[in-house]
Amino acid sequence: MTVATAETAYTVVVNDERQYSIWRSDRELPVGWQAEGLTGSKDECLDHIETVWTDMRPHSVRS
Repeated sequence: MTVATAETAYTVVVNDERQYSIWRSDRELPVGWQAEGLTGSKDECLDHIETVWTDMRPHSVRS
């Protein structure tokens, strides 16, 4: 098991319900999640999610 450090790269991921999360870039994405496009530090990824994910409800509820 590897430990995350300040240099660990993360990827912003999104699922079919348009819910966001971060995932370590050195790991295979879990089923049902796709890379959203941004890879960076944990703080960069979390800041990006805060900007783009303005409605926390699942997409199926918003429609």
